[in-house]
Amino acid sequence: MRYAMAMDTKKCVGCSDCVVACQTENNVPHGYCRDWIVENVDGTYPNLELELRSERCNHCDDTPCVRTCPTGASHIIEGGIVKVTHVECIGCGACIQACPYDARYFHPDGYVDKCTFCDHRVAKGQETACVAVCPTKCLYFGDLEDYNSPVSKVLRERKWKVNAPEAGTKPQVYFLI
Repeated sequence: MRYAMAMDTKKCVGCSDCVVACQTENNVPHGYCRDWIVENVDGTYPNLELELRSERCNHCDDTPCVRTCPTGASHIIEGGIVKVTHVECIGCGACIQACPYDARYFHPDGYVDKCTFCDHRVAKGQETACVAVCPTKCLYFGDLEDYNSPVSKVLRERKWKVNAPEAGTKPQVYFLI
């Protein structure tokens, strides 16, 4: 089993419903977020292209955040989901510095927090909160090893890219182009 997410950059309208759903589902404090919207403008006026992306932890196969954590608070669970055990985190920030995606933040209670692919929902057979609320259905989640999962299907059918491939982390969040 290997969980992954794909995000359709042609469907996203930047509404931030995914961000609000995540904050609500995971009790993220005001002013903080586990996922966010990136707006990328390319070209020269008047020939501009706008790409909107919903970004989060990439749940990498090669995890610098886990390697640099001195306490083992950052670790990988079943399905390749990268998690932080809050009570083991000393808030040193090594994992934040190691992450090439800026996907972690200091929680006001003194530990590092990040996206968990809503593992508590996935364990119950539910969709992640962000996928469940997306009005344009631009987010796809599932097991890459399951040929019929939504993410497996869309990655076979469409061209895609990942953020910062040069980092060598083998990210498991894909952006459909």
